[in-house]
Amino acid sequence: MNKLYIGNLSPSVTAEDLKTLFGERKLPLAGQVLLKSGYAFVDFPDQNWAIKAIESLSGKVELHGKVIEVDYSVPKKLRSRKIQIRNIPPHLQWEVLDGLLAEYGTVENVEQVNTDTETAVVNVTYATKEQAKVAIEKLTGHQFEEYSFRVSYILDVDAVPPSPAPRSRRGGRQSRDQGAPQPSFSGSTGASRYKQHDFPLRMLVPTQFVGAIIGKEGLTIKNVTKQTQSKVDIHRKENAGAAEKPISIHSTAEGCSSACCMILEIMQKEADETKAADEIPLKILAHNSLVGRLIGKEGRNLKKIEQDTGTKITISSLQDLTIYNPERTITVKGSIGACCKAEVEIMKKLREGYENDIAAINQQTNLIPGLNVNALGIFSTGLSVLPPASGPRGAAMATTTGYSPFLQAPEQEVVYLFIPTQAVGALIGKKGQHIKQLARFAGASIKIAPAEGPEASERMVIITGPPEAQFKAQGRIFGKLKEENFFSPKEEVKLEAHIKVPSSAAGRVIGKGGKTVNELQNLTSAEVIVPRDQTPDENDEVFVKIIGHFFASQTAQRKIREIVQQVRQQEQKHQQ
Repeated sequence: MNKLYIGNLSPSVTAEDLKTLFGERKLPLAGQVLLKSGYAFVDFPDQNWAIKAIESLSGKVELHGKVIEVDYSVPKKLRSRKIQIRNIPPHLQWEVLDGLLAEYGTVENVEQVNTDTETAVVNVTYATKEQAKVAIEKLTGHQFEEYSFRVSYILDVDAVPPSPAPRSRRGGRQSRDQGAPQPSFSGSTGASRYKQHDFPLRMLVPTQFVGAIIGKEGLTIKNVTKQTQSKVDIHRKENAGAAEKPISIHSTAEGCSSACCMILEIMQKEADETKAADEIPLKILAHNSLVGRLIGKEGRNLKKIEQDTGTKITISSLQDLTIYNPERTITVKGSIGACCKAEVEIMKKLREGYENDIAAINQQTNLIPGLNVNALGIFSTGLSVLPPASGPRGAAMATTTGYSPFLQAPEQEVVYLFIPTQAVGALIGKKGQHIKQLARFAGASIKIAPAEGPEASERMVIITGPPEAQFKAQGRIFGKLKEENFFSPKEEVKLEAHIKVPSSAAGRVIGKGGKTVNELQNLTSAEVIVPRDQTPDENDEVFVKIIGHFFASQTAQRKIREIVQQVRQQEQKHQQ
């Protein structure tokens, strides 16, 4: 994906001219310049350099009297579902971008590209190449504030026909080199030894200590990776000029912890020798969607880790989160030994949260056939950008084939969701912009009912749409409330939702002696209440109340709908 096309070249341009141009701009080539008549091809070491070349040269540099064009080299037959969007404002929120992308088709995956540019870059995979084509046409030049989007096709590896396996000379045996793990940039053996989708430890280290961590000719970092059986990536090019740089450590939990301790010791030794600082804190980067689970109810988890390890732990503000920065910084202060103990406990909680989210996503996928949960973008800084749970090359996790009820005309459902009164303005947005984007993204009708009185603490949001639209709309609302600090960092967002069921099905939801409703609560972790002594409405329906966090509420809603469907089917049989 790092091969670039250089177009609109003057016939007098030579390969040396191009090499000189790239040299002057300090853009390192990874091979020779392939010059044709009026155009050329060049390779760059990685995607970051390729992006830098496109952004700094295309339409901006004149060579022999002609302004050159630079873009990814993607043959027409391989222009499929994947596009890259550049020059995105770094402060743009995920939900705004997701809503915009969804206007042109079904988005299967959005992957942020780490670059050292001031603006954000994302790679987007649409469900079909037709949708990707429309998105390129509509988004190219799209103006957001003073930023103008730049969009390109990028190579869709899944669309590349597989190359035939090389024939071996002796009964199909591989050569000795073929199956060997390849060295990575950091000097460790490739990550093939680890699970394809591991949960890395992400650290922030002061830029001044990066040289010491790497060591002369990379010997120090090679020693760390060898001793801890880890793959350590130091992202030196990220955030040029920043005071801190991120490090990603891929290994087992034990390997990550060992590498973390070694890096802390290296930094402390360097600090002592240079008298740069008295104590180096441990800084762990964690995705915002996992931080609530780490903190625990009323901060109990965090307090226990502090007490057990003798450390002081603080977490960066939610206000720092943008599309460019979906992670929060967990700062641990204490001795190196204490910080290492705290890292073990912190990562244990984060891993548990991640695994629970993946399990919940799988459960939701089974409950709603055809629903690609990983592509929904239900939280503006949450699950939409969690590491993919399965599938190669960031492919969406939960695609299904065959029959999907959403291809039929799905039944319209109505859910009454109650939100804090003070959150109404944030949900509506300036001139109604946010609620309109949300409705368009989810494919649902979203209305806010009038307040029941001047002192009402909650407002009712009426969401009308099929199951998939309900999932998207409710998920975004949960995420918005968390993002806007209507719930403290120490608590998960729990909301009350009401759904109507036929009065004839209410007894089935409760079950004999309350057995069914108790099983529902145990299965979903949501509180399910069927108020007694309700008077059915004009449609002979009554309310069921569901209180819980997002996945709990969704699972309970789906299970209750299943019970209602069973009751209806039985009634139809009796009528026949």
